[in-house]
Amino acid sequence: MAKIVTAFCLLLALMITPLRAAEIAADDQKAMSAIITQQLQAFAANRDADAYGYAAPIVKFAFPTIESFMGMVKQGYQPVYRNNGYRFAESFFDPAGRPAQKVIIDAADGKTYEAVYFMEQQPDGSWRIAGCVIRVLADLNA
Repeated sequence: MAKIVTAFCLLLALMITPLRAAEIAADDQKAMSAIITQQLQAFAANRDADAYGYAAPIVKFAFPTIESFMGMVKQGYQPVYRNNGYRFAESFFDPAGRPAQKVIIDAADGKTYEAVYFMEQQPDGSWRIAGCVIRVLADLNA
């Protein structure tokens, strides 16, 4: 029984290792950052339709109108919607295998946030934003 468990653990480790070693290609990192930048610029310029256009189909399914999308952004993502600047941190694959991009945001409320954008590549090769999670970076706001 111990040999079976050991073999299973070894097989599992070999299967997981390539996933952890995989990196997002530089061209994809650049394209993902460009989409995020374009959406942030659209928010800043009140170009709601443009901002909505950078959302992935799954987001548009959950928020089928520009108005519902913008309501969600204004209510739950104020640091993304209105900010005083941002900078890109690392890109990575999350545990579910989704490409993700970290963005550090200097928000209008004076706090610094980390936004993690989950990205989805479309059939035509373009990238769209499939979700975003934000949190205050407490150590930078002390």
